[in-house]
Amino acid sequence: MESYVLDWLNLLLRWAHVVTAIAWIGSSFYFVFLDSSLTPPEDDDLKKQGVSGELWAVHGGGFYHPVKFAVKPPQLPKHLHWFYWESYSTWLTGFALFTVSYLWSAGTYLIDKSKMDWLPWQAIAVAIGFLVVFWLLYDLICRIFGQRKNGDAIVGVLVLVLVCVASWLACHWFAGRAAFLLVGAMLATSMSANVAHWIIPGQRKVVAAIKAGQPVDPIHGIRGKQRSVHNTYFTLPVLFAMLSGHYSFTYTHPQNWLVLIAMMFAGAAIRQFFVMRHGYKLGRNTNPLPYAGVGVAVILAMIVWLAPKPEPVSVSSDSIATHAGNTVAGGQIGYATLQPILAQRCYLCHGAQVQMKNVRLDSAANVKLHAQAIYQQVVVSKIMPMTNATGISEAERMLIKQWFETGAKSD
Repeated sequence: MESYVLDWLNLLLRWAHVVTAIAWIGSSFYFVFLDSSLTPPEDDDLKKQGVSGELWAVHGGGFYHPVKFAVKPPQLPKHLHWFYWESYSTWLTGFALFTVSYLWSAGTYLIDKSKMDWLPWQAIAVAIGFLVVFWLLYDLICRIFGQRKNGDAIVGVLVLVLVCVASWLACHWFAGRAAFLLVGAMLATSMSANVAHWIIPGQRKVVAAIKAGQPVDPIHGIRGKQRSVHNTYFTLPVLFAMLSGHYSFTYTHPQNWLVLIAMMFAGAAIRQFFVMRHGYKLGRNTNPLPYAGVGVAVILAMIVWLAPKPEPVSVSSDSIATHAGNTVAGGQIGYATLQPILAQRCYLCHGAQVQMKNVRLDSAANVKLHAQAIYQQVVVSKIMPMTNATGISEAERMLIKQWFETGAKSD
């Protein structure tokens, strides 16, 4: 029953997380586009009001005319929309999902004993520490170097180094799938912290100064803009880290930390292309196409590097005999051949005592019922056994492959 309840929590939290993330990323991307596409106002009245840029757009059958006041508007409107719950809801649902999916079963999903033989509470503490320590160091870098000459470039290099170090540590301390997700969560936490600790507080100070009739310090807008730009560059790396868990060829590679860094770098480069292309159309930026080219080139290099090498694994009659020596007519693998492999490699999590994901594999009928999932998880994606904790061999995976492809016999 616990596994069933956790599956429902996982489904509902994942659903809520995706919905809120779409809202946050969508609004973030829109405002980055808006800032890059604004042109100086042509109307004299807008100029007198202090408008620094305007945009005409058509969408959904109507025309829109947003304008931007660089420091403050002539007067505050009665209704002012704040963009922060999209960010907060995304982080809250994401952390809850991380807790249900990984922290709750840290011994299964977070720990790879071949890397670090931690107790569950130790792995949980270090994982949470990743989120906190990265934010503190990133924030410190921005505080120290963010307002200096060439500060953006300095911050960019130092944050890149910090992300590389964190990725290396995560991939050497945790199970590969968890490590990728943890790095994504680390960046996402800093994105939401930027909103909570810099962007929104700065905007509140500006509003308070306007209401009090005091001069507005432009530093709040400058800092808020800087953190908002950082967030937009983090977005595609975060999305890759979150989605990679469905593709084991990324996080199971011996140099998975390099794969993670390279793909996140490619995402950031491609995002730079999209950020700059709007300004390029208006003649403000140089051609951003090289950034897209670099990102695509890195991805292509990863595709070539990660391509599976031919493995001369033969399923001989001797290896079949080792696991019960039973086949059915036509050389097909039968359940009697498969059962010893399942007992040794799968019953620990899918047997009489424990049924992870509500799956039980200690009977011929259940194995037949879950044949497709067994093939996908064990042979195709090689996600199972989780972190290969039970030490399944390639020859055993090939026996399961032959069993499935010759009819998945249950006799």
